Amino acid sequence: MQFTSSYATCAGREIHFTEWGARHAPTVIAWHGLARTGRDMDELAQALCHRFRVICPDTVGRGYSQWSPDPANEYCLAFYARLAADLFERLGIERAHWVGTSMGGAIGTVCAAGLLQPQLAGRIQSLVLNDNAPRLAQPAIERIRAYAGNPPAFASMAELEGFFREVYKPYGWLSEDQWRRLAETSTRRLPDGRVTPHYDPAMVRQFTDHPRDYELWEHYDRLRIPVLLLRGMESDVVLPDAAAEMMTRGPGALGLTRVVEVPGCGHAPALNVPEQLAVVRGFIDQVELAATAAVS
Repeated sequence: MQFTSSYATCAGREIHFTEWGARHAPTVIAWHGLARTGRDMDELAQALCHRFRVICPDTVGRGYSQWSPDPANEYCLAFYARLAADLFERLGIERAHWVGTSMGGAIGTVCAAGLLQPQLAGRIQSLVLNDNAPRLAQPAIERIRAYAGNPPAFASMAELEGFFREVYKPYGWLSEDQWRRLAETSTRRLPDGRVTPHYDPAMVRQFTDHPRDYELWEHYDRLRIPVLLLRGMESDVVLPDAAAEMMTRGPGALGLTRVVEVPGCGHAPALNVPEQLAVVRGFIDQVELAATAAVS
């Protein structure tokens, strides 16, 4: 199924998003990771769009969305939650399931908790955290900060694709076509003709201007919705002890959190192969079925 490419003004910024499936269908928000774009969610959207309306935004400063003129105050989870709240309103979304990779999972957590955007409280029906947790390993954050804050530039697309293949090796298996699409949807050309990753390098200021932004237990402990953690078995970002703690707190203490370890992946599974897609689709279907049964 084809998608539409659209723009909306959210929190005063122009935000790009792709939309898949029928507009009257139940909705899934699929939000990408730190230095990525919404096109990372193509396979997931294709797997879900026959039953769901799937919205895949580019965060401010990434992809085709506007770069922030105020990096210190807008490259942070609080502002990203404002974007999400406005996107719900602009698109007429009453309720939605949320699938978030890395940073996208953190945005979903704070949105679902409702502390930063109370108007979203109760409107997120389920939360899939793709290698994201309320506590992240600091050495891994420093690693990500180092490469994301200094994006390289190359003379050719072939060289940039090679860089992406090395940096994102922990994503697991991608087909040749998927690697090519990842490169082509993650590239911008500089004034001197070289190519570089398609994001604002200033977005990495989140880690210096908001150093505790990813400490999210306060938000996670408020959740009362089903949560699925997909943890890359080789992840250095979400460590086993953080995953175990999630099972004893917040929704985990209520039996609402499930942890699935994904073999052959680190940070973060690419959500591009049948096994991973089946887990996510099955989880959302189960939540939908339970909601329908409760109404009837």
